[in-house]
Amino acid sequence: MRKSLLAVTSVVLALATVTSAYTFYRLAGTSDKMTSAAGSLVDTLDAEQKKAMLYPYDSEKRLDWHFIPKDQRKGLEMKHMTEDQRQKTHALLQTALSEAGYKKTTQIISLEALLKHIQKKGPIRDTERYYVTIFGEPTPESRWGLSFEGHHLSLNFVVEGDQVLSSTPQFFATNPAEVKEQVLDGYPKGMAVLKAEEEIAFDLANSLTKQQLEKAVIAEKCPAEIRNAADPQPPQTAPEGIAWTDLKKDQQATLKKLIDVYVSAMPQDVAAKRNASIEEAGWDGIHFAWAGGFKGGIPHYYRIQGESFLIEFVNAQPDVSGNPANHIHCVWRDMRGDFALSAK
Repeated sequence: MRKSLLAVTSVVLALATVTSAYTFYRLAGTSDKMTSAAGSLVDTLDAEQKKAMLYPYDSEKRLDWHFIPKDQRKGLEMKHMTEDQRQKTHALLQTALSEAGYKKTTQIISLEALLKHIQKKGPIRDTERYYVTIFGEPTPESRWGLSFEGHHLSLNFVVEGDQVLSSTPQFFATNPAEVKEQVLDGYPKGMAVLKAEEEIAFDLANSLTKQQLEKAVIAEKCPAEIRNAADPQPPQTAPEGIAWTDLKKDQQATLKKLIDVYVSAMPQDVAAKRNASIEEAGWDGIHFAWAGGFKGGIPHYYRIQGESFLIEFVNAQPDVSGNPANHIHCVWRDMRGDFALSAK
């Protein structure tokens, strides 16, 4: 009898452990972490700060995004936060992004100090000139949105319950793309925040045969900018360039590696959802398009498009010191609709 009781007790304890582990896993999802971190930040705001940061979920401002230097932006500027609030903002970003995505974000912000040091005149350069906006109430029962934005950054999310419904537009940019010479401590020569986004693409483009290039190259001249910048939805044009099925196995592997650079800016569960959408749609529908030069210093552009996603990358502008094609803009968008809205 005693042995039976012990056996039953062991089973109950084991089930309790499994249940506890499951509950912890569920609560540890990105949506739960984001909601908790956003709520913690909101709780610290005074009346004026709330007026600046908080908007109704259905506000038209939720779809207002851009990455250029702007005199005015929606949201509460980090400069106008307390130190505790800035720390909570970074804690929120760390829940919304992967370690790699958060590192890119903080490095892009830090480049404002380098731009300020080099560029004596022009737009305001300030590492605290980044804005947080929350749309709706960040509670487990509500659908709510988050925007973190400033020069060369626009990160946008929609969360509901245990799901991150949308994580696009996801925009990163750098000026300079590569630090050509060290002029300020902390910015060593060769520093390149978006290095993988460029180098892996060069590897793929330069591996294409003459026959493959005839399909892949959509223009000899590099465009000046990504398409539909600041528009609520990505362009709904048919994919261009070379199809997945026209690539060799090693080239397909390189393209997968390049796509993963963009996917992996998000936490594992959000990245897994993106990958599942790609798998569901099938790789055969993915196209890779190129325009411009095939090495650094010459303006170049690429586009990767599938049924569920669009990547655009352009390096056409000179950097702040005048080095040609050393200023990257790149974006991941949802072809089904950014901001958890249908694009159709």
